[in-house]
Amino acid sequence: MLNYIWSGLIIFSLVFALAIDSQELAENRFRNDAAVPVTVAFPDTYDPEARRQPIEIRLPPSEYRQFFEVDVSLDSTYEGTLVQTREGRQVQFSDEASLPEPLATIKSFHESDENPALRGTLTGAALSSGAARVTGGVQFEPVRFRKLNSIAQAALNFAETAASLALSLIGVLGLMLGLVKIGEEAGLVNALAGAVRPLLSPLFPNVPDDHPALANVSLNLLANVFGLGNAATPLGIKAMEDLQDLNPSEDTATDDMVMLLALNTSSVQLVPPSLLVAIMGLQINQLFFSITLATFFSTIAGIVGALVLSKLPWFRATAPHRVQSADPPPED
Repeated sequence: MLNYIWSGLIIFSLVFALAIDSQELAENRFRNDAAVPVTVAFPDTYDPEARRQPIEIRLPPSEYRQFFEVDVSLDSTYEGTLVQTREGRQVQFSDEASLPEPLATIKSFHESDENPALRGTLTGAALSSGAARVTGGVQFEPVRFRKLNSIAQAALNFAETAASLALSLIGVLGLMLGLVKIGEEAGLVNALAGAVRPLLSPLFPNVPDDHPALANVSLNLLANVFGLGNAATPLGIKAMEDLQDLNPSEDTATDDMVMLLALNTSSVQLVPPSLLVAIMGLQINQLFFSITLATFFSTIAGIVGALVLSKLPWFRATAPHRVQSADPPPED
């Protein structure tokens, strides 16, 4: 179901982005085919031999508002640099310049790590040696399909993040699953299952008394309680695999699996997560009681929600254990 939800959200976002991009192109919002009127002043006069020289850029307010059909406030001048190459002269705004819209959007669309500043080709300016001021226009690179490019870039960034996260969890996953296997061989998991059975059995009624799933569920909850998020992930996966072994259906989650998901997501945390500790340091102590109370009530809400939903007829009709018990016995 989550796959369908994510697919629907992605398709909706692409359609929405395409509609906005098409509107921007139809309205020619960024005036891709015209040069923005500017006045360029040279504090040290213009030097035709200099490859780079400082300039002051002035955007005439009335002409700028009429050109882009916007109502924005402009600074009197913007610091910049005139870059002269064989391809022509380029006006480059300062990286720290507070640009008005839509120049700020044009900058964000074209900026990169190598070239974070907004730059465009200087046109229509009659430059001569020793000139102090010229009037002309700046032609920027076209802005097309801005939203679609943003979605594509975000998808690539999150794909990279997902791959990095998966690789970073391999070591923790192997370590924790190895410790769980050692605990199973030593009998510690069974001993833990016997200790937590009175507390967890009412929440997981379909798990047999001698099954190690309850122990792995308790280990997952303990890891969450003590803020060990990376350790809780492999333990939760192991507990979910144990519950799937008891599941008569391959494509439908049981009530026990839903309860585990609710507990894992809303688990009580007595120790703040390690990520928050790394970010906030000792200031995390100010949030100790807030985190404990919030996670306590979220756990109660998760348990109540899972139990109530499991009693509803629509969910009861598709619960794997109830469906199995309702099937007639095979004929001889």
